[in-house]
Amino acid sequence: MVRVKRGVSANKRRKKVIKAAKGYKWSRKSKYIAAKQALMKAWSYAYRDRKVKKRVKRQLWQVQINAACRENGTTYSKFIAGLKKNAIELDRKILSQLAKENNNLFIKIVEKVKA
Repeated sequence: MVRVKRGVSANKRRKKVIKAAKGYKWSRKSKYIAAKQALMKAWSYAYRDRKVKKRVKRQLWQVQINAACRENGTTYSKFIAGLKKNAIELDRKILSQLAKENNNLFIKIVEKVKA
């Protein structure tokens, strides 16, 4: 049986890992094992935090909507319940943008929900 020399493919794999770890501190940017561990950690954090980002954004929108609602004499929970009762289907992202950028339109929505 012919002997298979795997140096080329191994070097390619190692170079790929080192290239992906560019910009890391200390030995994690230049040593294969340290770079591999750092990348595994970084990729798992990135995956997790893509989910967390959605949670954090939604919390922010809720706080902004609540602040705008309280300026107009209602609370967040009553406002959302009124939206559902009146079949107004606007998501929280759009509502928070309206509260910040187009306050007159948001006030009209609040008045319709209150009535």
